[in-house]
Amino acid sequence: MNAKRILILTFRLIILTILYFPIWILGTLVIGDLIPDTYSEPGLMSDASGMLTLGLINTVLIVGLIVSSRWYGWRLMAFLALAYYGSFTFMTQIETWYFLTQITVSPELLPRLFLMGLSIPLIYIPIAILICDKWKRKGYDEAHIEKARNLMPLSQLLIKLGVLAIVYLVIYWLAGYFIAWQNPELRAFYGSPGKITPFIAHTVKTFTQSPGLVLLQLVRGVLFGLIVLPLIIGSNVKPWLTGLLVAFLLAVPHLGHLMPNPLMPIASVRLSHMIETATSTFIFGLIVVWLLHRRHYSIKDLFYKK
Repeated sequence: MNAKRILILTFRLIILTILYFPIWILGTLVIGDLIPDTYSEPGLMSDASGMLTLGLINTVLIVGLIVSSRWYGWRLMAFLALAYYGSFTFMTQIETWYFLTQITVSPELLPRLFLMGLSIPLIYIPIAILICDKWKRKGYDEAHIEKARNLMPLSQLLIKLGVLAIVYLVIYWLAGYFIAWQNPELRAFYGSPGKITPFIAHTVKTFTQSPGLVLLQLVRGVLFGLIVLPLIIGSNVKPWLTGLLVAFLLAVPHLGHLMPNPLMPIASVRLSHMIETATSTFIFGLIVVWLLHRRHYSIKDLFYKK
């Protein structure tokens, strides 16, 4: 990359970083006064420094996903908006619905949390694509269209999505128990105070008494794969870099726990969740790309590219 391109990219990042904050704040207006008036312990970052940090990270992530893609125009807008909203809002607020509606989230607030995340995918991402000069295709890439059509047979895709569902459940459960559940304040927050139950007993009890949680995580594993699949198909960089971009796309939403949050007011609970979810989704994102970035012809071919 020459000096001119670096200068142009830097200028675009500055403009898009500035634009990110008012559009982000616009989305939060739908919450209104529904956030509970609960004291939240200070986080690792204040609201101001946390917003600045997350704004910078999100801008770099979105620009990285845009400039690394073969997609252009409305396809890029639709696929990136779907993946961003799915990862940052839909998949996280499903967890909010399951775990927090009986603790800190009111029935009136819950649908607003889903609406809050629409401003970035619907307003910011189209603007970012335009500023990054990716709205109009430079020529017609027939080879790319053919690659997208023939990435893998439907039967193989369905098998891989099933594998991802199980892999996600395993990663989610191991990280949840060995990272988050080790925090006694977190266990008390979710209604399980006292001494921690051994892993096997805890697993058997949860899987038998809360099968809905197991099913939810299996579905989330499939959905994670589906929402990032178009980005993987359209990636114009090497698979390892695609893997990093997707992994960060799944992990970055959980960095919001850096800041105070009245919906999860205890600082140690937020920190435990951040470590748990950011690391587990990052690892899962790498696995998603490893499985889905091309067709495979055998188990051996998963590890050795022909």
